[in-house]
Amino acid sequence: MKKYTLYIGVCLLVLSLYGCNDEFLDQKPDLKLAIPRTLADCQVILDDYSRMNASYPYHGEAAADNYYITDANYNGLPVTNNTSEDQFNYSWDPNGEHVGEWARSYQVIYSANLVLNTLDKLSSTDVNYKIVRGSALFFRAFALYHLAQLFCKPYTALTADTDPGIPLRMTPDPNEVSTRGTVQQVYNRIIQDLTEAINLLPIDVKVKSRPCKAAAYAALARAYLSMEDYPNAGKMADECLKLHTTLIDYNLTSNPAIATTVNSNLTGASFLRFNAEVIFQAVTASSILTQARALIHPDLYNSYSLLDRRRVVFFQTSGANVVFRGNYDGTINPALFIGLATDEMYLIRAECHARAGSTSLAMTDLNALMVKRMAPPYVNRTAVSANDALVQILSERRKELIFRTLRWTDLRRLNQDSQFAITLYRDRNNIAYTPLQPNDLRYTFLIPTLQVINLTDMEQNPR
Repeated sequence: MKKYTLYIGVCLLVLSLYGCNDEFLDQKPDLKLAIPRTLADCQVILDDYSRMNASYPYHGEAAADNYYITDANYNGLPVTNNTSEDQFNYSWDPNGEHVGEWARSYQVIYSANLVLNTLDKLSSTDVNYKIVRGSALFFRAFALYHLAQLFCKPYTALTADTDPGIPLRMTPDPNEVSTRGTVQQVYNRIIQDLTEAINLLPIDVKVKSRPCKAAAYAALARAYLSMEDYPNAGKMADECLKLHTTLIDYNLTSNPAIATTVNSNLTGASFLRFNAEVIFQAVTASSILTQARALIHPDLYNSYSLLDRRRVVFFQTSGANVVFRGNYDGTINPALFIGLATDEMYLIRAECHARAGSTSLAMTDLNALMVKRMAPPYVNRTAVSANDALVQILSERRKELIFRTLRWTDLRRLNQDSQFAITLYRDRNNIAYTPLQPNDLRYTFLIPTLQVINLTDMEQNPR
């Protein structure tokens, strides 16, 4: 095994710090900082918003089925070195690679490891020591989770101990040997880091770009859900909701007090950044999932009833075209909110109740969300069985969590159940695309060949 770093140039940079805007933090980073030596230095690294909060992958969402682009826009997608990662995504090209997605996520892991390595040399008696350590563990787990959704096979309990994972970089040392390990080891690390972080993070944080205790519970709920460990996913969502329960009422757009929080009368973004539902702020930047290119699939748009406030709050129509504007980041382009919010937690807990056969509890959670989304008077939904509740919850999950990079993970896990497995088509174009069948090998992205595979003895994902 050759000793090459997988941080794709991060270690060559020492540490490139970009400060957060004043709206995020009072303390600005010291741009002369090269190697962190103090607790304050470590906090500066974790407060690098452009890296720690905005370097997560979007390619899963871009490969999913919530939108379509025209042939002209497909042909006009950005090309670098005669290749277009966005075209690879949209066409489900079996040979397409995603170098940037791999590199940026490992940059987050590098920064987290650098902080953890520094903390090992510092006194743990400082009141902020636990918070900084918990934050670093959270960020490492959050980045690993996003990498796993692209470059690991979907989690399957029967094969996770043997399925190839991704490299678990645990130190900032560029000479650390990189191996893939297993999918189980990857998820074990995610769970271990987040579990430890829960006991270290505060209940309240200064700004939502910093992780809190509820965020760690929410991230665990999301991870367990992707593993189809529904008892633990539901438990973690419940713990999160004990700390953060706020849901925005989409019906109150005419109230001057909150008209700037949800505004269905403008063509811009409907939500403010750091709105009341946000638990942890994270975004991804995409060149394909913009209003100029990504058109909402008519079947999805038409699934929102005329009484569903999300139909107006989430979308903007222009003739026959529909575009997304329900971004919890408070912007239109290019950043999309992919962080953690209470609406997702209600849906996770509801799904887990349904899968446990607790129909009444499942519908209670679903109704708690839907009463905030539907025009009044709202009549509580009912379900004739736990499976009926599950079908309703999964339908609302897709409509509520659109463009948060969750659809790709949902497709991967739900395709393992024949009741919910679907084939994806790019059916609104003249260009011919090979459909994406359930459990297709293309649901696992290729690891970059030149930058990783050719420099190590790691195996490539199969095709």
